[in-house]
Amino acid sequence: MARLRVAYEYTEAEDKSLRLGLFLIVAAVVSLFILGFCWLSPALHALQATAANCTVGSVQQLGEPAECTFTCGADCRGTALYPCVQVFVEHPGSRAPALLHSDEHQLLANPKCSYIPPCKRENQKNLESVMSWQQYWKDEIGSQPFTCYFNQYQRPDDVLLHRTHDEIVLLHCFLWPLVTFVVGVLIVVLTICAKSLAVKAEAMKKRKFS
Repeated sequence: MARLRVAYEYTEAEDKSLRLGLFLIVAAVVSLFILGFCWLSPALHALQATAANCTVGSVQQLGEPAECTFTCGADCRGTALYPCVQVFVEHPGSRAPALLHSDEHQLLANPKCSYIPPCKRENQKNLESVMSWQQYWKDEIGSQPFTCYFNQYQRPDDVLLHRTHDEIVLLHCFLWPLVTFVVGVLIVVLTICAKSLAVKAEAMKKRKFS
């Protein structure tokens, strides 16, 4: 009776380990599929941008201010104004000056302006932030070359100061699902091997006592 109880508990533990391994394998495949759509596609799109040495051509301010949305609590939202500054740069891959943007998010949020400040309720604070940024590009950068990123086929008139996605995103997209998949496979293989060895050991015991 004790032997049957031990065998039953051992079989139940094997089933749990096998289910855990299969769950990890399925989770790895699903996560790889989800990450591929959420991160991998934008990352590959961003990595198509070519790095180049850019120099500032001109810095100007548009007459019309731009709008941004600020939050001041859970149910407190509003719009504020900030000056729209345009920084045009030159790089070897473009025949005409291109408009500089901080990153892809700001390019999509406001394609006319080079900089979107952290939106504050007071327009004066937004103005001070933009003026400080504009002064930085005029005085400190000036004609000094800096690294920018451009895509001459999709957006030849825009360049980015920073890429939102890089090779690290690709690493995470593949690394963690792969680790989960390998662990799941190892659990399944070890469980099957343990069960096979247990069956062989039980068969050998029966032969000895028969």
